Amino acid sequence: MIKYSYSAPAKLNLFLHVVGRRKDGYHLLQTVFRLLNFSDQLSFILREDGEIKLHTPISGVPEEKDLCVRAARLLQKESRTHYGVELYLEKHIPIGGGLGGGSSDAATTLLALNRLWGLDWERKQLMKLGLSLGADVPVFIFGENAFAEGVGEKLLPIILKPAWYLVLVPPVSVPTAEIFSSKELTRNTIPVKIPPFSIVNGHNDLESVVCMSYPEVARHLEWLKQLNSTTMAAMTGSGACVFAEFVTESAARMALEQVPIDMNGFVVQGLDRHPMQDFAKQ
Repeated sequence: MIKYSYSAPAKLNLFLHVVGRRKDGYHLLQTVFRLLNFSDQLSFILREDGEIKLHTPISGVPEEKDLCVRAARLLQKESRTHYGVELYLEKHIPIGGGLGGGSSDAATTLLALNRLWGLDWERKQLMKLGLSLGADVPVFIFGENAFAEGVGEKLLPIILKPAWYLVLVPPVSVPTAEIFSSKELTRNTIPVKIPPFSIVNGHNDLESVVCMSYPEVARHLEWLKQLNSTTMAAMTGSGACVFAEFVTESAARMALEQVPIDMNGFVVQGLDRHPMQDFAKQ
């Protein structure tokens, strides 16, 4: 049996604007996704009997709700393949931190099985399937840093300057649905034009709502904002993780050395493209 292993990189939202709400309740967003050189690792063993089996369940997550399993079963159903797979997930990306770990795992599962099952689906087909699993799944299948609109599925590739990030992980879990349903959330940010726009002038509309309800997120973010060497500091997604951007690795690591002992963080480089970008046809 051959085990195939692939990466599922994390992401940051360099800004996140809530510009409206659809009749079905979904929020209309504008954001910039930045891929990171920080990943979960997934491994796959091909099965010919159609069974899909997860060997590394996440504590507290039933197998039927695991995004890797859901992605595999959905692709199997839609493609009508007779193949199955054994799944192994090595988790590194914090769960519920706004770094897109679960969505990235689902995307890597779709990309990997598209190749291992010999389906030869186009990228757009996989992105449409991924959207039914979560709004952040399509960008990982898209495979490039992107400006996103709609619920996050309308993607335009953008070129971002090389950058390093100090990411702090507050010891709290922030439920995304709770934040998006908050009465305090503004949903009327004026849409930016692409092009041009300035990431520096962007912000995260969810940030103030999260900081009001979760003091630990506010404390971590305030610490980052007092750094002189950072070009920006913000919360990613709906939290809880916060980040600061630096021009050089040395500046980011110097900041990491100053992090208070009761805070947890890591330094990571921004990516230009997903390591599995060529796993689907254009």
